[in-house]
Amino acid sequence: MDMKSFLNLMTEKKASDLHLVVNSPPVLRISTIMQPIKGEKPLDPKTVEALVFSILSEDQKFVLQREKELDCAYEIGQSRYRINVHYERGNIGCAIMRIPRQIPTLQELGLPKEVAQFCKEIRGLVVVTGPSGCGKSTTQASMLDIINSSRSCHIITVEDPIEYMHEHKKSIVEQREVGIDTLGFGRALKRVLRQDPDVILVGEMRDLETIQTAITAAETGHLVISTLHTTDAPQTIDRIVDVFPPYQQPQIRLQLSMNLRGVISQQLLARKDGSGVVPALEIMIATPAIRNIIRKASTQELYSQIDIGKKYGMYSMDSYIMDLYRRGIVGYSEAMMTALNQEGLTKKIKEEGLDSGGLPGLKRNL
Repeated sequence: MDMKSFLNLMTEKKASDLHLVVNSPPVLRISTIMQPIKGEKPLDPKTVEALVFSILSEDQKFVLQREKELDCAYEIGQSRYRINVHYERGNIGCAIMRIPRQIPTLQELGLPKEVAQFCKEIRGLVVVTGPSGCGKSTTQASMLDIINSSRSCHIITVEDPIEYMHEHKKSIVEQREVGIDTLGFGRALKRVLRQDPDVILVGEMRDLETIQTAITAAETGHLVISTLHTTDAPQTIDRIVDVFPPYQQPQIRLQLSMNLRGVISQQLLARKDGSGVVPALEIMIATPAIRNIIRKASTQELYSQIDIGKKYGMYSMDSYIMDLYRRGIVGYSEAMMTALNQEGLTKKIKEEGLDSGGLPGLKRNL
């Protein structure tokens, strides 16, 4: 099979990822499970290189050979693909993520209505967090589509690479790709304020310069939506602050407390029936109590505030996972594996008298 056939197979099998690695057959990730493509033999170095180079431009090949890494996008049919090419043990390896052409709605993603509330914000910082491959970019795209469909404004994105393609609806949308339209996140953000934006999407806050400029943009009256590779809201606050030198941290905490609108942390869990994945979320909304905790640098207190903040639309990750387990959507082992506090979740399951299938049963030790 050639590369285009592999990409079409991803769409046909509804695979999220394709991996091409030397001495392994091509592998698809379907509903979190890695599945070698049937009938395909282990790939040798020349075959992997030929497959990858068949979809790269000459400029991209040059960047790969110079940098030993390449992030780019590729489009075929009704799908786009985010591609990472790299070297491993001297050979080329490739990881490809499928991006549907149609931007999914929050309902289609299985995300709660509280996420849509952030789209009504006129200014401030909203951070979407989680591990790689958990759907942060898809959540961002869905939020941006809500804004694009409901408000007349100017949206600018800075991405590496561009994943979902946005059409102009009620808003005008400019999408800038690092390496093609700009040389870097920090460089683009320095100049974005001169481009009359209302909403700015930053693909990832990678360094001090990008984080500082994103906070400044939020402070000057823009809605900024970005991502971080953190697991929950308290860790997100600490990660942002810790990027800065100690003498700047009190000022950054003050700026965050005034401009943060909320943090959405997410991960994907395998459904119990094997039909795919379901998102689990933690949502922190910047209430006065939350802002005060951020200013005081006592982020451990955020956990209790999130737990008692349900009336404001907040969820803790473990309470969300517990609800999925209670409804029989995820199994016991998946709930335990993904919970942030396994001991606390086990206690809750025992208290509610749930069996290992997520259904009411006799109370027993787990």
